[in-house]
Amino acid sequence: MSVQLVANILIGVALVVFLGYRQATWQYLDPTRIWRTPLVMAIVGVVILAQTKATVTTTDVVFLGIEALITVGVGLTMGRITRFRTVATPDSKGRTIQSRTGWLGAALWIVLLLVRIGLDVLGGHLGAHLLTSTGTILLVLALNRAARALVIDQRIPVATGRRAA
Repeated sequence: MSVQLVANILIGVALVVFLGYRQATWQYLDPTRIWRTPLVMAIVGVVILAQTKATVTTTDVVFLGIEALITVGVGLTMGRITRFRTVATPDSKGRTIQSRTGWLGAALWIVLLLVRIGLDVLGGHLGAHLLTSTGTILLVLALNRAARALVIDQRIPVATGRRAA
């Protein structure tokens, strides 16, 4: 196992644990922050991929497409299962709306991780080596977060001055 593969696994697991924890606990909702995370991950992912000297093969494209479809589907589901609540005492930024997906959202993160590992292993055996790139991992996670944000953005309760679903 290469050092890069171990680093990628550790980065991926750390992100999934962090985001899984955030899914299971109530967090103050900041409409701009739900878009900031996928944007930052996507930018970093693109920068890392731009520095990669790997050749992109048809197998890479097929596996990346499959992974993108799955991660977007999970992200849309996470956005749909998100629950909102209004708290009486605002936080230091004046926010009163909190959101979470609960343990189902955390479980979806685990499923996403397992699917990703499975696709990486299968793709690696078939010659799709771009899947294990840190840049690709970040782009896939950014896709998931953006799909989630797209749904949540449309469902934010009226108390934030936004429309509700």
